[in-house]
Amino acid sequence: MTERRYLFPGVIEMNYQARRRMGVNVYLIDGGKEYALLDVGFLDDLVGVLHLIRDLGFSFSACKMILASHADVDHTQGLARARDVLRCPVAAHPHSIPAIEEGDELFTFARIDAQGISIPMPKCKVDLAINEGDKIEVGNRTLEVWSTPGHAAGQLAFRMGDLLFSGDNIFRDGCVGVIDAHHGSSIPDYIASLKRIRDSDVKFLLPSHGPIFRKDNALLDKTIDRLEGYLHMADFGTCAIDWPLMDEWEEEIAREDLEF
Repeated sequence: MTERRYLFPGVIEMNYQARRRMGVNVYLIDGGKEYALLDVGFLDDLVGVLHLIRDLGFSFSACKMILASHADVDHTQGLARARDVLRCPVAAHPHSIPAIEEGDELFTFARIDAQGISIPMPKCKVDLAINEGDKIEVGNRTLEVWSTPGHAAGQLAFRMGDLLFSGDNIFRDGCVGVIDAHHGSSIPDYIASLKRIRDSDVKFLLPSHGPIFRKDNALLDKTIDRLEGYLHMADFGTCAIDWPLMDEWEEEIAREDLEF
């Protein structure tokens, strides 16, 4: 049996466990008599994840549920296969359920015609809708569900003690998950979610991509400030709330003393 590499009590992450990049961060929450998985990644990566679970001495039958942080293909392409193999329920936010169950290639970024991207998005039944304030018991561990929209309306985070499994909300370099109108992104919601994370007393953020890091309020403030600027930039199209330059231009073209 492979030695288990716990990052925190009850927390194994498959990239760290394998000591190599396997894709999206896949967290195994070990509750003793049972465990849960947070995201499963691409279908190709799932093979390695399932091998690791077995090598670590976990029984497939002990998986209580799979939690989908949101519907994007890099988090959920392997979901249907994982549900079949592990024979456990899948849980997701109500706003994520239609895209997961319908295999919506556009909404999940499985298909991006402008970049020639097209990969399968298998349909997967979602057995349980979870939302803000729900408590998920996994053996001797408890996860508190946070609704943290912005990147996607169905983006979830999960608090366990002083840890926050923070999804695509923020990464260690201050970047955030993709902001895209077709994806249902909302910059005001994003800012609210980041402020909630900043103002919380969690100590560590465990994101869906990249390294785990200690919560840094200065980093969060810098990111919030940047997104507040995005609210007023044409760069972000319909995700912005206004474009002040247009108001300035309207005033200028009405002036009689226009100069260049």
